[in-house]
Amino acid sequence: MHATHVITRLVVGGAQENTIASVLGLNKKSGFSANLITGTETGPEGSLENSFSSHKELLVHMPELIRAIHPWKDFLAYRRLTRIFRYTQPDIVHTHSGKAGILGRFAAHKAGVPLIVHTVHGPSFGPFQGPLSNWLFTSAERRAGRVTHHFIAVADAMISQYQLAGIGKAQQYTKILSGFDLAPYLSATVKLELKEKLGINDRDFVVGKIARLSDLKGHEHLFNSAPRLVKQCPNIKFLLVGDGPLRNRFEEQVTQMGLKDHFIFTGLVRPDEVPDYVALMQVLVHLSAREGLPRALPQAMAAGKPVVAMDCDGAREVCLDGETGFLIPHGNTQALITSILELQHSPALCDHLGEQGREWVQNCFPVQKMVDDLHSLYLKLWETHGAKSPSHRQAQG
Repeated sequence: MHATHVITRLVVGGAQENTIASVLGLNKKSGFSANLITGTETGPEGSLENSFSSHKELLVHMPELIRAIHPWKDFLAYRRLTRIFRYTQPDIVHTHSGKAGILGRFAAHKAGVPLIVHTVHGPSFGPFQGPLSNWLFTSAERRAGRVTHHFIAVADAMISQYQLAGIGKAQQYTKILSGFDLAPYLSATVKLELKEKLGINDRDFVVGKIARLSDLKGHEHLFNSAPRLVKQCPNIKFLLVGDGPLRNRFEEQVTQMGLKDHFIFTGLVRPDEVPDYVALMQVLVHLSAREGLPRALPQAMAAGKPVVAMDCDGAREVCLDGETGFLIPHGNTQALITSILELQHSPALCDHLGEQGREWVQNCFPVQKMVDDLHSLYLKLWETHGAKSPSHRQAQG
């Protein structure tokens, strides 16, 4: 059985890491193979293409597949995807992300692929958009949903949102958590060289945030809270891991606030280096206004760190209030301040929440569990859809 995955781009991000791990893991299954089609766009987030350095034959580049809406390039991408599916005749097409998800599913349907699967890593529509964009994306997802045999969601929140929007039926959804390699986080320890490089000393209380420096990631909540946090905890440091288009603006903002010495902007960090930065944190905060299930939360928990998360999308499914951290109302900066200060005042509480989070993550987020669950789902779906479909060797139209 062969599955072709399609994603818009391979920048550093949770959806991309999930997809790469799935493709590489599925190729280790007996009687199974998988490859990945991706656009070639990059950005300040960095690229994950080197994950295929030893498996270049599994990666297909498609320059026409871009993130922004572009009618001509979108048509070319759709046409080329259709031709590829007709020629390679995959048993399964599994799409990821907004643009690739829509074009890929329509192309797979046109080419007569017997089993079409789509993973919802995060919402492609919602209140974070303007009315017109929200309508366009919702409409496109509904149409693509009609040719989708099954949806995978990384959080129950995604299933609820998509069903409320009239996309698919309950029996068409399966939740598979976005697993990752736990070992580097479970064994993460403070590296003195990195600590010194970043200007962190033993007295500092480090609040970390792992996210692109872009809209919808909630950095404004941290900036709004920072003056009061610094006043009550003068040794606090904010460690912002990641890069993005708003970095210059953010750096200027903290300078104007007179808090430059309290903020550390790491810039782009390779995924394999992230555990070293998490090891330096006393607590991780997640403040995004849009996220499927934020991988930064279970990553921090695997390293034994308590988390504070604003209640948005799938955050509540990982940040278990009072058990692995504090879940607070979205946009409530006072609750953010109170939670951080409570952890700062109680190292014992930090340790307790961190240990509970570490234990919980080890049961739920191993990357092999994700691959095994996906493989089992494919086999189940094939019995229902693929095995009973007309021969996909005869493409439609």
